[in-house]
Amino acid sequence: MGKRIKKVSNFVNNQFDFVLCITVLVLLAMGIIMILSASAPSALSTTGNSYTYVKKQFAFAIVGLVLMFILSKIDYRFYKKYYWPIYFASWLVLLLVLVPGIGHSVKGATRWVNLGFTQFQPSELTKIGLIIFYAGYLADHKSELTDFVKGFVKPLCFVIPPIAILFLVQNHLSVSLIIIIITISMMVMAGCRLKYFGASGGVGLLGIGSIVGVIQMSGKGGFRLDRIATYFNPWADAQGTGYQMVQSLYAIGSGGFFGVGLGESKQKYLYIPEPHNDFIFAILAEELGFLGCLFIIMLFAIFIWRGILVAMKAPDVFGSLMAIGITTLIGAQAIINIAVVTASIPTTGMALPFFSYGGTALLILLCNVGILLNISRAGSKV
Repeated sequence: MGKRIKKVSNFVNNQFDFVLCITVLVLLAMGIIMILSASAPSALSTTGNSYTYVKKQFAFAIVGLVLMFILSKIDYRFYKKYYWPIYFASWLVLLLVLVPGIGHSVKGATRWVNLGFTQFQPSELTKIGLIIFYAGYLADHKSELTDFVKGFVKPLCFVIPPIAILFLVQNHLSVSLIIIIITISMMVMAGCRLKYFGASGGVGLLGIGSIVGVIQMSGKGGFRLDRIATYFNPWADAQGTGYQMVQSLYAIGSGGFFGVGLGESKQKYLYIPEPHNDFIFAILAEELGFLGCLFIIMLFAIFIWRGILVAMKAPDVFGSLMAIGITTLIGAQAIINIAVVTASIPTTGMALPFFSYGGTALLILLCNVGILLNISRAGSKV
């Protein structure tokens, strides 16, 4: 027994998942290159320097990589001791946007906190905070998950406060969607019965219909209804609500099979608004073509595959659920972003992991990967 305990306590010295690490590094490198290409015209127009955005992104990437490797050495079981404080902190931090002098609004949405030297969205911390909380809670209450009230209704109630703040205070529906997807994925993997989700599906649809009706009558958030209408026919208002989607499709279509060449995009020249943000995949498709898109999608698929393997090999339920949560976070964001850019689903403000511009978001993302790599150490053979 003593030998076993010693072996487990020293897993931080084991080899982490090399394939997962290399996949992340390639995605990150491709992301920096695409930020350089996509942001150059916008940066020149707004700051007078074509390299403004890529220099900031690169600096955060370096810091993020350092933190990623540090966190890959920190025993992930440490977080389980504090999952309740982390839960409360994960949604209380969302209220920082209401603090005068700190909260920062962009285009009518108050989602940012201004630290002076940089800005960040507290919701990025909320995502990983809730992953840690649900991993700890579900691991400690695994015996209750077959019960409808204790194992289904009660865990879902914990997601209500952050979702309410995100929707009512920050007007941030896309992050709410990701959090719900992560929560459901972790609950299912922990052992919650699928029939409970099926039975509640009708109630959920009814609730969504009611919310849409309230929004339409109140006039608040009506832009979301416009986005849905635009999705079905973006060319109906190609110079208005459908402009971004139409320009994105032009970029993708122009790329063809091989692309027009790295740095040769035309749509990035102020046609697609802020092409280095949510719609950077459209610029990638234009410059690198179908083959480039396929390569990036394959990299995300490899990431998801390795993340699932890490979850399967984790030595405990907490580690397994954390791995599932982090993998779902990155995988779901990538899938939704690509679906939006290709007009497969209505437009929503979802960033493409490792690619979309945002220094602090990238830094926190790499910290998540660091935790995932640490879990992979625990499941590896000495």
